[in-house]
Amino acid sequence: MNTPRRARRLAGIIAGLAVASLALSGCVSVLIPEDGPVSTASPAPDTEGVTAELLPYYGQSLAWTDCGDGLDCTTVTAPLDWSDTAKGDIELSIIRSRATGGEAIGSLLTNPGGPGASGVGLIRDSLEYAVGEPLREQFDVIGFDPRGVGESTAVRCYDADEMDAYLFDIAENTRGSDAWTGELLDRHSAFAEACEDASDGILPYVTTDNAARDMDLLRAVLGDRELSYLGYSYGTFLGATYAKLFPDRVGRLVLDGAIDPSISGLDVGITQGVGFESALRAYMADCLEGSDCPFRGTVDQAMLDLGALLASVDRDPIPNSDGRMLGADSLMTAIVAALYSEDSWEYLTLALDGALQGEAETAFQLADFYFNREGGAYLDNSTEAFRAYNCMDYPVDSTEEEVAAAEALLAEKAPTVAPYWAGPDPCEVWPYPATGIREPIAAAGAAPIVVVGTTNDPATPYEWSVALAEQLESGVLVTRVGEGHTGYNKGNACVDQAVETYLLDGTVPEDGLVCE
Repeated sequence: MNTPRRARRLAGIIAGLAVASLALSGCVSVLIPEDGPVSTASPAPDTEGVTAELLPYYGQSLAWTDCGDGLDCTTVTAPLDWSDTAKGDIELSIIRSRATGGEAIGSLLTNPGGPGASGVGLIRDSLEYAVGEPLREQFDVIGFDPRGVGESTAVRCYDADEMDAYLFDIAENTRGSDAWTGELLDRHSAFAEACEDASDGILPYVTTDNAARDMDLLRAVLGDRELSYLGYSYGTFLGATYAKLFPDRVGRLVLDGAIDPSISGLDVGITQGVGFESALRAYMADCLEGSDCPFRGTVDQAMLDLGALLASVDRDPIPNSDGRMLGADSLMTAIVAALYSEDSWEYLTLALDGALQGEAETAFQLADFYFNREGGAYLDNSTEAFRAYNCMDYPVDSTEEEVAAAEALLAEKAPTVAPYWAGPDPCEVWPYPATGIREPIAAAGAAPIVVVGTTNDPATPYEWSVALAEQLESGVLVTRVGEGHTGYNKGNACVDQAVETYLLDGTVPEDGLVCE
Protein backbone atom coordinates (compact mmCIF):
# COMPACT_ATOMS: atom_id res chain seq x y z
CA MET A 1 0.00 0.00 0.00
CA ASN A 2 1.13 3.56 -0.67
CA THR A 3 1.47 5.89 2.27
CA PRO A 4 -0.59 9.11 1.95
CA ARG A 5 2.60 11.05 1.28
CA ARG A 6 3.64 8.62 -1.45
CA ALA A 7 0.19 8.65 -3.00
CA ARG A 8 0.18 12.44 -3.19
CA ARG A 9 3.58 12.53 -4.84
CA LEU A 10 2.71 9.72 -7.27
CA ALA A 11 0.09 11.93 -8.86
CA GLY A 12 2.76 14.30 -10.11
CA ILE A 13 5.24 11.80 -11.49
CA ILE A 14 4.16 11.77 -15.11
CA ALA A 15 3.69 15.54 -15.23
CA GLY A 16 7.14 16.08 -13.78
CA LEU A 17 8.83 13.58 -16.05
CA ALA A 18 7.25 15.01 -19.16
CA VAL A 19 9.60 17.98 -18.97
CA ALA A 20 12.55 16.07 -17.56
CA SER A 21 13.43 13.80 -20.46
CA LEU A 22 13.54 14.61 -24.15
CA ALA A 23 14.82 11.70 -26.14
CA LEU A 24 13.41 8.62 -24.51
CA SER A 25 11.78 6.19 -26.85
CA GLY A 26 8.15 7.28 -26.71
CA CYS A 27 8.60 10.31 -24.47
CA VAL A 28 6.15 12.57 -26.26
CA SER A 29 2.57 12.21 -27.36
CA VAL A 30 1.49 12.03 -30.98
CA LEU A 31 -0.57 14.87 -32.35
CA ILE A 32 -3.56 13.94 -34.46
CA PRO A 33 -4.18 17.08 -36.50
CA GLU A 34 -7.67 18.52 -36.50
CA ASP A 35 -9.28 19.92 -39.61
CA GLY A 36 -9.03 23.68 -39.84
CA PRO A 37 -8.75 26.57 -42.22
CA VAL A 38 -5.78 26.80 -44.56
CA SER A 39 -3.11 29.07 -43.08
CA THR A 40 -0.18 31.00 -44.49
CA ALA A 41 1.59 29.08 -47.24
CA SER A 42 5.29 28.24 -47.34
CA PRO A 43 7.68 29.83 -49.84
CA ALA A 44 8.05 28.18 -53.23
CA PRO A 45 9.79 24.79 -53.08
CA ASP A 46 13.51 24.64 -53.78
CA THR A 47 13.81 22.40 -56.86
CA GLU A 48 17.25 23.45 -58.07
CA GLY A 49 19.21 20.48 -59.39
CA VAL A 50 16.35 18.01 -58.80
CA THR A 51 16.03 15.15 -61.31
CA ALA A 52 12.88 14.69 -63.35
CA GLU A 53 12.08 11.50 -61.42
CA LEU A 54 12.09 13.34 -58.08
CA LEU A 55 10.58 16.61 -59.23
CA PRO A 56 6.98 15.56 -58.37
CA TYR A 57 8.13 15.16 -54.75
CA TYR A 58 10.39 18.21 -54.49
CA GLY A 59 7.88 20.38 -56.32
CA GLN A 60 5.00 19.78 -53.88
CA SER A 61 3.07 22.77 -52.58
CA LEU A 62 2.13 22.47 -48.92
CA ALA A 63 -1.46 22.89 -47.75
CA TRP A 64 -1.21 23.89 -44.09
CA THR A 65 -4.18 23.56 -41.74
CA ASP A 66 -4.73 25.05 -38.31
CA CYS A 67 -4.26 22.27 -35.76
CA GLY A 68 -4.76 24.32 -32.60
CA ASP A 69 -2.67 26.36 -30.16
CA GLY A 70 -1.32 28.53 -32.97
CA LEU A 71 0.24 25.56 -34.76
CA ASP A 72 -0.12 24.46 -38.39
CA CYS A 73 -0.07 20.91 -39.73
CA THR A 74 0.37 19.29 -43.11
CA THR A 75 1.62 16.15 -44.80
CA VAL A 76 4.34 15.61 -47.40
CA THR A 77 4.50 12.70 -49.83
CA ALA A 78 7.85 10.90 -50.13
CA PRO A 79 8.93 7.83 -52.08
CA LEU A 80 8.98 4.57 -50.13
CA ASP A 81 12.30 3.72 -51.76
CA TRP A 82 14.45 6.68 -52.80
CA SER A 83 16.34 4.45 -55.24
CA ASP A 84 13.14 3.28 -57.00
CA THR A 85 10.15 5.61 -56.85
CA ALA A 86 8.00 3.04 -58.66
CA LYS A 87 7.67 1.08 -55.41
CA GLY A 88 5.13 3.55 -54.05
CA ASP A 89 4.84 6.44 -51.65
CA ILE A 90 4.64 7.20 -47.94
CA GLU A 91 3.28 10.18 -46.04
CA LEU A 92 5.26 12.35 -43.60
CA SER A 93 3.39 14.27 -40.90
CA ILE A 94 4.63 17.84 -40.26
CA ILE A 95 3.84 20.50 -37.66
CA ARG A 96 4.90 24.16 -37.65
CA SER A 97 5.18 26.82 -34.98
CA ARG A 98 5.46 30.06 -36.89
CA ALA A 99 8.03 32.65 -35.82
CA THR A 100 6.57 34.74 -33.01
CA GLY A 101 8.67 37.83 -33.78
CA GLY A 102 7.39 38.50 -37.28
CA GLU A 103 8.71 37.23 -40.59
CA ALA A 104 10.80 34.09 -40.12
CA ILE A 105 14.44 33.93 -41.15
CA GLY A 106 13.77 30.37 -42.29
CA SER A 107 12.70 26.97 -41.02
CA LEU A 108 14.37 25.16 -38.11
CA LEU A 109 13.78 21.42 -38.36
CA THR A 110 13.96 19.47 -35.09
CA ASN A 111 14.17 15.84 -34.05
CA PRO A 112 13.75 14.59 -30.45
CA GLY A 113 15.62 11.30 -30.84
CA GLY A 114 14.64 7.72 -30.22
CA PRO A 115 14.78 6.55 -32.93
CA GLY A 116 11.01 6.48 -32.89
CA ALA A 117 10.10 9.55 -30.85
CA SER A 118 7.51 11.84 -32.42
CA GLY A 119 8.81 15.15 -33.70
CA VAL A 120 5.22 16.30 -34.17
CA GLY A 121 4.51 15.55 -30.52
CA LEU A 122 7.71 17.32 -29.47
CA ILE A 123 6.54 20.63 -30.96
CA ARG A 124 2.89 20.13 -30.05
CA ASP A 125 3.49 19.23 -26.42
CA SER A 126 6.98 20.46 -25.49
CA LEU A 127 7.82 23.41 -27.75
CA GLU A 128 9.24 25.65 -25.02
CA TYR A 129 11.29 22.80 -23.60
CA ALA A 130 12.70 21.76 -26.97
CA VAL A 131 13.48 25.19 -28.46
CA GLY A 132 14.41 28.35 -26.56
CA GLU A 133 12.50 31.62 -26.97
CA PRO A 134 15.12 33.37 -29.16
CA LEU A 135 14.81 30.58 -31.72
CA ARG A 136 11.01 30.53 -31.54
CA GLU A 137 10.94 34.25 -32.22
CA GLN A 138 12.92 34.13 -35.45
CA PHE A 139 12.43 30.64 -36.92
CA ASP A 140 9.43 28.72 -38.14
CA VAL A 141 10.07 25.73 -35.87
CA ILE A 142 9.27 22.46 -37.65
CA GLY A 143 8.56 19.08 -36.09
CA PHE A 144 8.06 15.97 -38.17
CA ASP A 145 7.46 12.29 -37.63
CA PRO A 146 10.14 10.41 -39.58
CA ARG A 147 9.05 7.53 -41.78
CA GLY A 148 7.85 4.64 -39.65
CA VAL A 149 6.96 6.92 -36.72
CA GLY A 150 3.73 8.24 -35.25
CA GLU A 151 1.37 9.97 -37.67
CA SER A 152 3.61 9.40 -40.68
CA THR A 153 3.35 6.07 -42.51
CA ALA A 154 4.14 3.98 -39.46
CA VAL A 155 5.50 0.66 -38.29
CA ARG A 156 2.76 -1.37 -36.62
CA CYS A 157 3.26 -4.55 -34.59
CA TYR A 158 1.25 -5.37 -31.45
CA ASP A 159 -1.92 -4.21 -29.77
CA ALA A 160 -1.74 -3.04 -26.15
CA ASP A 161 -2.29 -6.44 -24.54
CA GLU A 162 0.28 -8.08 -26.78
CA MET A 163 2.76 -5.28 -26.10
CA ASP A 164 2.24 -5.64 -22.35
CA ALA A 165 3.04 -9.34 -22.58
CA TYR A 166 6.11 -8.67 -24.71
CA LEU A 167 7.53 -5.94 -22.50
CA PHE A 168 6.51 -7.00 -19.03
CA ASP A 169 5.91 -10.76 -18.78
CA ILE A 170 8.54 -12.47 -16.63
CA ALA A 171 10.66 -15.06 -18.43
CA GLU A 172 9.98 -18.63 -17.33
CA ASN A 173 13.58 -19.83 -17.58
CA THR A 174 16.61 -18.95 -15.47
CA ARG A 175 18.32 -15.73 -16.53
CA GLY A 176 21.45 -16.39 -18.57
CA SER A 177 20.65 -20.01 -19.37
CA ASP A 178 20.39 -21.36 -22.92
CA ALA A 179 16.69 -21.93 -22.34
CA TRP A 180 16.27 -18.29 -21.28
CA THR A 181 18.07 -17.09 -24.41
CA GLY A 182 15.89 -19.30 -26.59
CA GLU A 183 12.73 -18.10 -24.85
CA LEU A 184 13.61 -14.44 -25.45
CA LEU A 185 14.55 -15.06 -29.06
CA ASP A 186 11.19 -16.74 -29.59
CA ARG A 187 9.49 -13.64 -28.19
CA HIS A 188 11.58 -11.36 -30.40
CA SER A 189 10.80 -13.50 -33.42
CA ALA A 190 7.05 -13.35 -32.78
CA PHE A 191 7.27 -9.57 -32.40
CA ALA A 192 9.23 -9.24 -35.65
CA GLU A 193 6.72 -11.38 -37.52
CA ALA A 194 3.88 -9.22 -36.21
CA CYS A 195 5.70 -6.08 -37.39
CA GLU A 196 6.18 -7.57 -40.84
CA ASP A 197 2.52 -8.61 -41.06
CA ALA A 198 1.09 -5.26 -39.91
CA SER A 199 3.45 -2.70 -41.47
CA ASP A 200 2.43 -2.95 -45.13
CA GLY A 201 5.87 -3.62 -46.54
CA ILE A 202 7.72 -0.59 -45.15
CA LEU A 203 10.17 -2.35 -42.80
CA PRO A 204 13.17 -2.62 -45.17
CA TYR A 205 12.86 1.09 -45.96
CA VAL A 206 12.74 2.35 -42.37
CA THR A 207 16.36 3.46 -42.23
CA THR A 208 18.20 6.57 -41.15
CA ASP A 209 19.60 6.97 -44.65
CA ASN A 210 16.06 7.16 -46.07
CA ALA A 211 14.91 9.43 -43.23
CA ALA A 212 17.77 11.83 -44.01
CA ARG A 213 16.69 11.91 -47.65
CA ASP A 214 13.15 12.61 -46.45
CA MET A 215 14.53 15.51 -44.42
CA ASP A 216 16.10 17.03 -47.52
CA LEU A 217 12.70 16.80 -49.17
CA LEU A 218 11.18 18.68 -46.21
CA ARG A 219 13.86 21.36 -46.49
CA ALA A 220 13.03 21.84 -50.13
CA VAL A 221 9.24 21.94 -49.90
CA LEU A 222 9.52 24.39 -47.01
CA GLY A 223 11.36 26.69 -49.40
CA ASP A 224 14.79 26.66 -47.72
CA ARG A 225 17.98 26.53 -49.79
CA GLU A 226 19.97 25.12 -46.86
CA LEU A 227 19.00 23.07 -43.82
CA SER A 228 18.87 24.57 -40.33
CA TYR A 229 18.46 21.75 -37.84
CA LEU A 230 18.46 20.98 -34.12
CA GLY A 231 18.72 17.26 -33.41
CA TYR A 232 18.81 15.54 -30.04
CA SER A 233 20.22 12.10 -29.21
CA TYR A 234 19.42 9.80 -32.17
CA GLY A 235 18.58 13.02 -34.00
CA THR A 236 22.33 13.68 -34.08
CA PHE A 237 22.85 10.55 -36.16
CA LEU A 238 20.04 11.64 -38.45
CA GLY A 239 21.62 15.08 -38.79
CA ALA A 240 25.12 13.71 -39.36
CA THR A 241 23.76 11.32 -42.00
CA TYR A 242 22.10 14.28 -43.72
CA ALA A 243 25.43 16.12 -43.72
CA LYS A 244 27.13 13.07 -45.23
CA LEU A 245 24.56 12.82 -48.03
CA PHE A 246 24.04 16.54 -48.68
CA PRO A 247 27.09 18.47 -47.42
CA ASP A 248 26.46 21.34 -49.82
CA ARG A 249 22.97 21.84 -48.37
CA VAL A 250 24.09 22.05 -44.75
CA GLY A 251 23.23 25.44 -43.30
CA ARG A 252 23.45 25.56 -39.51
CA LEU A 253 23.27 22.20 -37.76
CA VAL A 254 23.38 21.60 -33.99
CA LEU A 255 23.70 18.00 -32.84
CA ASP A 256 23.06 17.63 -29.10
CA GLY A 257 23.84 14.42 -27.22
CA ALA A 258 25.65 12.74 -30.08
CA ILE A 259 25.77 9.16 -31.24
CA ASP A 260 29.08 7.93 -32.64
CA PRO A 261 28.20 6.65 -36.12
CA SER A 262 31.33 4.52 -36.32
CA ILE A 263 30.67 2.05 -33.51
CA SER A 264 28.76 -1.22 -33.60
CA GLY A 265 25.45 -1.96 -31.97
CA LEU A 266 27.30 -4.10 -29.44
CA ASP A 267 29.55 -1.19 -28.50
CA VAL A 268 26.55 1.13 -28.24
CA GLY A 269 24.86 -1.15 -25.74
CA ILE A 270 27.96 -1.68 -23.61
CA THR A 271 28.91 2.00 -23.55
CA GLN A 272 25.37 2.96 -22.57
CA GLY A 273 25.40 0.37 -19.79
CA VAL A 274 28.58 1.91 -18.38
CA GLY A 275 27.05 5.37 -18.79
CA PHE A 276 23.94 4.47 -16.84
CA GLU A 277 26.06 2.89 -14.09
CA SER A 278 27.96 6.18 -13.81
CA ALA A 279 24.72 8.17 -13.72
CA LEU A 280 23.32 5.76 -11.14
CA ARG A 281 26.33 6.37 -8.90
CA ALA A 282 25.86 10.14 -9.26
CA TYR A 283 22.20 9.70 -8.31
CA MET A 284 23.14 7.55 -5.33
CA ALA A 285 25.66 10.11 -4.04
CA ASP A 286 22.93 12.74 -4.18
CA CYS A 287 20.35 10.44 -2.62
CA LEU A 288 22.58 9.62 0.35
CA GLU A 289 22.77 13.30 1.25
CA GLY A 290 19.01 13.49 1.80
CA SER A 291 16.83 12.30 4.64
CA ASP A 292 14.41 10.43 2.34
CA CYS A 293 17.02 8.13 0.80
CA PRO A 294 16.21 4.45 1.40
CA PHE A 295 19.92 3.54 1.29
CA ARG A 296 22.67 4.16 3.83
CA GLY A 297 26.45 4.21 4.01
CA THR A 298 28.85 4.91 1.16
CA VAL A 299 27.96 5.01 -2.52
CA ASP A 300 29.68 1.64 -2.95
CA GLN A 301 27.60 0.09 -0.17
CA ALA A 302 24.40 1.64 -1.50
CA MET A 303 25.10 0.27 -4.97
CA LEU A 304 25.60 -3.19 -3.48
CA ASP A 305 22.27 -2.85 -1.69
CA LEU A 306 20.58 -1.78 -4.91
CA GLY A 307 22.12 -4.81 -6.61
CA ALA A 308 20.62 -6.96 -3.87
CA LEU A 309 17.20 -5.37 -4.48
CA LEU A 310 17.41 -6.11 -8.21
CA ALA A 311 18.42 -9.71 -7.50
CA SER A 312 15.56 -10.03 -5.03
CA VAL A 313 12.85 -8.91 -7.46
CA ASP A 314 14.45 -11.07 -10.13
CA ARG A 315 13.85 -14.08 -7.88
CA ASP A 316 10.54 -12.94 -6.42
CA PRO A 317 8.75 -10.31 -8.53
CA ILE A 318 6.45 -7.83 -6.79
CA PRO A 319 2.80 -7.91 -7.89
CA ASN A 320 1.24 -4.67 -9.12
CA SER A 321 -2.44 -3.76 -8.81
CA ASP A 322 -2.97 -4.18 -12.58
CA GLY A 323 -1.67 -7.74 -12.57
CA ARG A 324 1.80 -7.01 -13.88
CA MET A 325 4.79 -8.30 -11.92
CA LEU A 326 7.76 -6.06 -11.14
CA GLY A 327 10.87 -8.08 -11.92
CA ALA A 328 14.44 -6.91 -12.38
CA ASP A 329 13.96 -5.98 -16.03
CA SER A 330 11.03 -3.66 -15.37
CA LEU A 331 12.76 -2.16 -12.34
CA MET A 332 15.85 -1.52 -14.45
CA THR A 333 13.65 0.17 -17.05
CA ALA A 334 12.29 2.42 -14.30
CA ILE A 335 15.83 3.27 -13.17
CA VAL A 336 16.93 4.09 -16.71
CA ALA A 337 13.88 6.29 -17.31
CA ALA A 338 14.66 8.39 -14.24
CA LEU A 339 18.37 8.76 -14.98
CA TYR A 340 17.78 10.79 -18.15
CA SER A 341 17.49 13.93 -16.02
CA GLU A 342 18.40 15.07 -12.53
CA ASP A 343 14.86 16.44 -12.30
CA SER A 344 13.65 12.82 -12.16
CA TRP A 345 15.92 11.64 -9.36
CA GLU A 346 13.33 12.26 -6.65
CA TYR A 347 10.93 9.93 -8.48
CA LEU A 348 13.61 7.26 -8.62
CA THR A 349 13.99 7.54 -4.85
CA LEU A 350 10.26 6.99 -4.47
CA ALA A 351 10.34 4.00 -6.81
CA LEU A 352 13.26 2.30 -5.08
CA ASP A 353 11.85 3.01 -1.62
CA GLY A 354 8.57 1.50 -2.76
CA ALA A 355 10.21 -1.60 -4.18
CA LEU A 356 12.09 -2.13 -0.92
CA GLN A 357 8.71 -2.06 0.82
CA GLY A 358 7.15 -4.50 -1.66
CA GLU A 359 5.26 -1.82 -3.67
CA ALA A 360 5.51 -1.84 -7.48
CA GLU A 361 3.27 1.05 -8.53
CA THR A 362 5.85 3.83 -8.54
CA ALA A 363 8.39 1.80 -10.50
CA PHE A 364 5.74 0.94 -13.07
CA GLN A 365 4.87 4.64 -13.35
CA LEU A 366 8.44 5.23 -14.48
CA ALA A 367 8.58 2.19 -16.75
CA ASP A 368 5.27 3.20 -18.34
CA PHE A 369 6.62 6.69 -18.95
CA TYR A 370 9.61 5.17 -20.73
CA PHE A 371 7.33 3.22 -23.07
CA ASN A 372 4.75 6.04 -23.30
CA ARG A 373 2.10 3.80 -21.80
CA GLU A 374 -0.86 5.37 -20.02
CA GLY A 375 -3.97 3.71 -18.60
CA GLY A 376 -3.08 0.41 -20.25
CA ALA A 377 -2.76 2.01 -23.72
CA TYR A 378 0.34 2.90 -25.71
CA LEU A 379 0.17 6.50 -26.90
CA ASP A 380 2.48 6.01 -29.88
CA ASN A 381 4.48 3.42 -31.78
CA SER A 382 7.87 4.51 -30.47
CA THR A 383 8.85 1.02 -29.30
CA GLU A 384 8.08 -0.53 -32.68
CA ALA A 385 9.82 2.24 -34.62
CA PHE A 386 12.85 2.08 -32.31
CA ARG A 387 13.29 -1.60 -33.12
CA ALA A 388 12.72 -1.10 -36.84
CA TYR A 389 15.33 1.63 -37.22
CA ASN A 390 17.97 -0.03 -35.08
CA CYS A 391 17.65 -3.39 -36.80
CA MET A 392 18.10 -1.77 -40.22
CA ASP A 393 20.87 0.62 -39.12
CA TYR A 394 23.06 -1.75 -37.08
CA PRO A 395 24.39 -4.95 -38.69
CA VAL A 396 24.40 -8.03 -36.47
CA ASP A 397 28.00 -8.99 -37.12
CA SER A 398 29.76 -9.31 -33.76
CA THR A 399 31.59 -12.57 -33.12
CA GLU A 400 31.02 -14.74 -30.04
CA GLU A 401 34.44 -13.68 -28.82
CA GLU A 402 33.59 -9.99 -29.20
CA VAL A 403 30.29 -10.45 -27.36
CA ALA A 404 32.01 -12.31 -24.51
CA ALA A 405 34.68 -9.62 -24.20
CA ALA A 406 32.07 -6.86 -24.21
CA GLU A 407 30.00 -8.57 -21.53
CA ALA A 408 33.11 -9.03 -19.37
CA LEU A 409 33.91 -5.33 -19.75
CA LEU A 410 30.36 -4.40 -18.80
CA ALA A 411 30.50 -6.63 -15.72
CA GLU A 412 33.73 -4.90 -14.67
CA LYS A 413 32.67 -1.32 -15.37
CA ALA A 414 28.96 -1.57 -14.51
CA PRO A 415 28.49 -4.35 -11.94
CA THR A 416 25.05 -3.18 -10.79
CA VAL A 417 23.60 -2.73 -14.26
CA ALA A 418 25.35 -5.61 -16.04
CA PRO A 419 23.25 -8.61 -14.91
CA TYR A 420 20.10 -7.03 -16.38
CA TRP A 421 21.60 -5.32 -19.44
CA ALA A 422 22.72 -8.13 -21.71
CA GLY A 423 20.52 -10.55 -23.61
CA PRO A 424 20.02 -11.96 -27.09
CA ASP A 425 19.99 -9.34 -29.84
CA PRO A 426 16.41 -9.00 -31.13
CA CYS A 427 17.77 -7.93 -34.51
CA GLU A 428 19.05 -11.48 -35.02
CA VAL A 429 15.48 -12.43 -35.94
CA TRP A 430 14.37 -9.24 -37.73
CA PRO A 431 12.77 -10.02 -41.12
CA TYR A 432 15.40 -8.05 -43.08
CA PRO A 433 19.18 -7.73 -42.80
CA ALA A 434 20.58 -4.36 -41.85
CA THR A 435 21.54 -2.05 -44.70
CA GLY A 436 23.27 0.54 -42.53
CA ILE A 437 27.05 0.81 -42.43
CA ARG A 438 28.81 1.78 -39.22
CA GLU A 439 31.56 4.19 -40.22
CA PRO A 440 32.92 7.63 -39.32
CA ILE A 441 31.10 10.57 -40.89
CA ALA A 442 33.26 13.40 -42.19
CA ALA A 443 30.70 15.36 -44.24
CA ALA A 444 33.51 16.94 -46.22
CA GLY A 445 32.62 20.38 -47.49
CA ALA A 446 29.79 21.02 -45.03
CA ALA A 447 29.44 24.30 -43.16
CA PRO A 448 30.39 24.22 -39.44
CA ILE A 449 28.39 21.67 -37.45
CA VAL A 450 28.09 22.25 -33.69
CA VAL A 451 28.14 19.13 -31.49
CA VAL A 452 27.00 19.46 -27.87
CA GLY A 453 28.02 16.84 -25.31
CA THR A 454 27.23 16.51 -21.59
CA THR A 455 29.97 15.01 -19.44
CA ASN A 456 27.84 12.47 -17.54
CA ASP A 457 25.14 11.85 -20.11
CA PRO A 458 24.08 8.22 -19.57
CA ALA A 459 22.19 7.64 -22.81
CA THR A 460 24.67 9.23 -25.24
CA PRO A 461 27.96 9.21 -23.33
CA TYR A 462 30.19 12.24 -23.70
CA GLU A 463 32.86 10.29 -25.55
CA TRP A 464 30.44 9.90 -28.47
CA SER A 465 30.08 13.66 -28.84
CA VAL A 466 33.86 14.02 -28.76
CA ALA A 467 34.18 11.31 -31.41
CA LEU A 468 31.56 12.80 -33.74
CA ALA A 469 33.02 16.30 -33.48
CA GLU A 470 36.43 14.87 -34.39
CA GLN A 471 35.06 12.85 -37.31
CA LEU A 472 33.20 15.77 -38.87
CA GLU A 473 35.52 17.82 -41.05
CA SER A 474 33.76 20.97 -39.82
CA GLY A 475 32.81 19.72 -36.34
CA VAL A 476 32.83 22.13 -33.38
CA LEU A 477 32.54 20.68 -29.85
CA VAL A 478 30.67 22.42 -27.03
CA THR A 479 30.83 20.68 -23.64
CA ARG A 480 28.25 20.97 -20.88
CA VAL A 481 29.66 19.84 -17.56
CA GLY A 482 26.85 18.10 -15.73
CA GLU A 483 24.35 15.28 -15.43
CA GLY A 484 21.51 14.15 -17.66
CA HIS A 485 20.78 13.63 -21.31
CA THR A 486 21.55 16.44 -23.81
CA GLY A 487 22.77 19.94 -23.02
CA TYR A 488 20.79 22.69 -24.75
CA ASN A 489 17.89 24.42 -22.99
CA LYS A 490 18.75 22.73 -19.70
CA GLY A 491 19.47 25.88 -17.72
CA ASN A 492 23.09 26.35 -18.79
CA ALA A 493 23.32 29.88 -20.19
CA CYS A 494 26.73 29.24 -21.76
CA VAL A 495 25.43 26.31 -23.85
CA ASP A 496 22.22 28.10 -24.73
CA GLN A 497 24.05 31.21 -25.92
CA ALA A 498 26.48 29.18 -28.02
CA VAL A 499 23.68 27.24 -29.71
CA GLU A 500 21.31 30.14 -30.26
CA THR A 501 23.93 32.59 -31.46
CA TYR A 502 25.11 30.05 -34.00
CA LEU A 503 21.65 29.14 -35.30
CA LEU A 504 20.49 32.77 -35.47
CA ASP A 505 23.59 34.68 -36.54
CA GLY A 506 25.99 32.03 -37.81
CA THR A 507 28.56 32.88 -35.14
CA VAL A 508 30.51 29.66 -34.68
CA PRO A 509 31.35 28.84 -31.03
CA GLU A 510 34.95 28.33 -30.03
CA ASP A 511 35.83 24.70 -30.71
CA GLY A 512 36.32 23.02 -27.34
CA LEU A 513 34.16 25.51 -25.44
CA VAL A 514 33.50 24.15 -21.92
CA CYS A 515 30.35 25.31 -20.11
CA GLU A 516 30.42 24.68 -16.36
